[in-house]
Amino acid sequence: MAINAVLLAVVIMLGLSLARVHVVLSLLIGALAGGLIAGLGITDTLEAFQEGIRNGAQIALSYALLGAFAVAIAHSGLPQSLAGTVIKRIDAAGTGGMIKYMLFAGLIVMSCFSQNLIPIHIAFIPLLVPPLLLAFNRMQIDRRLIACLLTFGLVTTYMFIPYGFGDIYLNQIMLKNVGEAGIDIANISVIQAMAIPALGMFIGLLTAVFISYRKPRQYQQVAIDKEARDTAIQSEGLKDDELSKTTAGAKAQSKLKTLVALVAIVTAFVVQLYTDSLLLGSMFGFGVFMATGVVKWRDADTVFNDGIKLMAMIGFIMITAQGFAEVMKATGEIAPLIDGATNLFAGNKAIAALVMLGIGLVVTMGIGSSFSTIPIIAAIYVPLCISLGFSPLATVAIIGTAGALGDAGSPASDSTLGPTSGLNIDGQHDHIKDSVVPTFLHYNIPLLVFGWIAAMVL
Repeated sequence: MAINAVLLAVVIMLGLSLARVHVVLSLLIGALAGGLIAGLGITDTLEAFQEGIRNGAQIALSYALLGAFAVAIAHSGLPQSLAGTVIKRIDAAGTGGMIKYMLFAGLIVMSCFSQNLIPIHIAFIPLLVPPLLLAFNRMQIDRRLIACLLTFGLVTTYMFIPYGFGDIYLNQIMLKNVGEAGIDIANISVIQAMAIPALGMFIGLLTAVFISYRKPRQYQQVAIDKEARDTAIQSEGLKDDELSKTTAGAKAQSKLKTLVALVAIVTAFVVQLYTDSLLLGSMFGFGVFMATGVVKWRDADTVFNDGIKLMAMIGFIMITAQGFAEVMKATGEIAPLIDGATNLFAGNKAIAALVMLGIGLVVTMGIGSSFSTIPIIAAIYVPLCISLGFSPLATVAIIGTAGALGDAGSPASDSTLGPTSGLNIDGQHDHIKDSVVPTFLHYNIPLLVFGWIAAMVL
């Protein structure tokens, strides 16, 4: 029996990643293996891979501008102010449960807002999370739980709420492809279709918070916020009256910068909403910081370069993932993988739904992007769902869930790369063991179960 090239490529990529081979190399080796097994040859495989990289150029530029916008927000002091407020509350109230759960809720809200209200995606994580690591350590919070909190907001929001990135995923990609494949989408509510799968994500979150990672976990206290430490050292050398004046002036300046940061965030949101361009939204948001002098003209290059450095690794992995995805498409073996699975259905809707969701998991785990998976599977899944008698709402639920499956838990997904970028700033959080595996277990399993339930009851 011939081995399916797509399945083999994904298994190799995941196996190498779990063996702690760098994700970029894992993607490259997996793509080469898949292409060669499919009979493409080394030349055609590399050409397909390079074509995918070219297609990922816009992603790279968007991530670079996101990084610049995020660093400009950090330059305003807003993330440090938020982190400082949290730490003061901890000092005042201790490390009890209430402050801990308030912190959890804040991280979830911020990760949700980053998808819909404040369109900076994962760029907020390496800015907001590192200043909070010392607080996490003091409360002995397991960082695997923080990864699960952040990934919940990053994934659940776009797969359930049709605004911002959710509008792109649910309306512009999923419904568009479903409609083009032959289903009338005029009266379909994506919120209704994705409510049950989203409930599965929520149950996974509760499991992580109250069962899996509720026990304390100790980390070494490593100084992280160098800027805050240097400021404190400089302040010790001031006289009392000088310190008072400096503090008053700093507070006024801080309030002004915070106000500008909020205006920039709103501007970025409005532009992104109006133009459907994350790139333009980030650019206009960055422009607000420059126009108001929060980011001075002479510092603009430095801030922009720091932003590129911040997101460079994530952007590079995402570009490589685009190359991997292009090779998988070029093999022509995604459709046979699905066709082979359909032979197991024998008209059984329950088995059909489970297999379709499982294939979505495999494809997304390899590609690392739910947004790229939908166009691949929709054209095949829609006729299949119609022939098996699934309702339009159930069909949308199957395709939407199949696309989202594997985003959490993929080594190449920004939903796991983002949390790692913030939590591993002191070298105490492993990408695979502490981000990929926990999010895979807590979200993919319940999403698979509840996606199947949605397919059966809708």
